[in-house]
Amino acid sequence: MLSSVVRFFFPDILKEEVKKFSLFSVACFFTLGTYWILRLLKDVLIYELAFPAELGWGIGYGRLFIPSLKFISLGSVLLSVFIYSKLVDMYKKHELFYVIGGFYIVLFTVLTAVLLISNTYGPEVLGWFPLAAIGVIGYLATESFGSLIIALFWSFTVSVTQGDEAKRGFPYIIAVTQIGTIGGSALVYFNLPDWLLFVICIFSIATLLFIISRIVKTLTPEQLSGVKAGEKKAKPDMMAGVKLLFTKPYLMGILVVSTFYEIAKSIVDYQMKSQANIIPSINFKQFLGIYGMSVNFLAFLMALLGTSIVMKKMGLRFCLILYPVMFGSSMIGLYLFYLTGPTPETLLWATFGVMMLVTATSYAVNNPVKEMMYIPTSKDAKFKVKGLTDMFGSRSAKMSGMQVGGALNIPGDAMGSISRLMGYGTLISLGFIGVWLAVAIYVGQKNAQLTRDGEIVE
Repeated sequence: MLSSVVRFFFPDILKEEVKKFSLFSVACFFTLGTYWILRLLKDVLIYELAFPAELGWGIGYGRLFIPSLKFISLGSVLLSVFIYSKLVDMYKKHELFYVIGGFYIVLFTVLTAVLLISNTYGPEVLGWFPLAAIGVIGYLATESFGSLIIALFWSFTVSVTQGDEAKRGFPYIIAVTQIGTIGGSALVYFNLPDWLLFVICIFSIATLLFIISRIVKTLTPEQLSGVKAGEKKAKPDMMAGVKLLFTKPYLMGILVVSTFYEIAKSIVDYQMKSQANIIPSINFKQFLGIYGMSVNFLAFLMALLGTSIVMKKMGLRFCLILYPVMFGSSMIGLYLFYLTGPTPETLLWATFGVMMLVTATSYAVNNPVKEMMYIPTSKDAKFKVKGLTDMFGSRSAKMSGMQVGGALNIPGDAMGSISRLMGYGTLISLGFIGVWLAVAIYVGQKNAQLTRDGEIVE
């Protein structure tokens, strides 16, 4: 029954592959579903909960603090990268899920308890500093969760998947995953208490660990080793990822393709959330829920109906180039619309539309394609370079985008800040997109050559 349904929507998947990719799909369902709850919730914590004016904070302090918080998160993520690199050498790939997942279960349990106290007895019981600290810790924990767990999931998946299998199965994984992200976003939209959302995340992480244990039982010892034929097993080396990254142009190219879009997207994201936060008629938490559901529903449709077709008919090189071209075109359209002088509400929804399109395309097309770029690489590249790229590189890019947004803010003048964000911020984004497009062309060509010649970057 399951095989028939899956192969109806994804006819290229072989019958014997359905179970494997179904398990990975469910694992990714809980991974990204949890992340989207946390991703939206972290903004609610900072924008609305952690710095209330009634406890002495300035109006809009949370919004102004976001760029600085992104900079702080870079340090915590850098520490996570080095710890992760060490753990890769100490534990088997599937065991990393239990170690890292267990850590977040404990951390989110503590946050849940504190938020429950605040919800029951009022924020005054905690005081201004503890409440701010909880907001910051929740934000940083979510940033590191998104870096560690998502990077680990894809590294694990890529290490046990061949190139042809990935083309057949990754669109299926993405489609199922988007159902989880839609559900997670919906929970935020329905305005559930913040502590209850953390409880849901805790149970979701525990379920993920159970699914990973089921996946392990379906894999052979050779698949779990992650070492391809002809590839030497590397000695433990925490700096191996850094060395590979700076000595292999192909891996540096993947870094650019995997991060530069985050700079531009972070600028637009800050534009959108800043607008939503200052418009009185907008319920910020519900707006974020609508955004999450819309983005992930569009990504679901793309993954279900279009991603596999585009990959099959047009190839990976086309998909790598498609995203920056689409992103750049959307930004040009948004900038031209801004020049017409729309109302704040109209501009907000126009920015919302751009963010929905570029984020959905990122999940449905760009993410699976850039993961496939790691297939013709060694284990160190898949885990250490990819970990460095997805964790430190991605967070550095997001931090850079937020620093651009923060630099364009005008303290005490929210509307003036929006004007500068929309004008200068959009133009700066286009510059980064241009560099990204050039590198994407190179990476696509190099990947085709590596695949054709059967070479491995190590």
